[in-house]
Amino acid sequence: MIEYNRPLPVPDGDTKPYWDAAREHRLVIQHCADCGLAVFYPRAICPHCGSDRLHWVDASGRGTVYSYTIVHRAPVGFTDAVPYVVALIDLEEGVRLMSNVVDCTPSDVQIGERVEVVFEDVTPEISLPKFRLRRV
Repeated sequence: MIEYNRPLPVPDGDTKPYWDAAREHRLVIQHCADCGLAVFYPRAICPHCGSDRLHWVDASGRGTVYSYTIVHRAPVGFTDAVPYVVALIDLEEGVRLMSNVVDCTPSDVQIGERVEVVFEDVTPEISLPKFRLRRV
């Protein structure tokens, strides 16, 4: 594994199950047992109804690009990666998350494009969920 010199997430009580699943190359989201809605980002209380009865479910890992930007002038630590895509992804389960679209030319990314999750193992403890274009 190549040394990773960029900021890393710091799992806490609310996010540890998410990062543990990512390390296993599984994308998980929370689901509220009271209102039945999906929740992302990980948290202790449902933002829809205020319930604390959230549980983790496997997500399909499939979604669509809601919006995106191509970064050409990156902050320190990311300059070797330019250009790269930062996108808002709407998962099939009804939540939106921010990630990178990888394994393509940045100009190939379009709003409405179908994507699927892939994982980048950056340390033995952290795998980052990213997305690639789905051509099916």
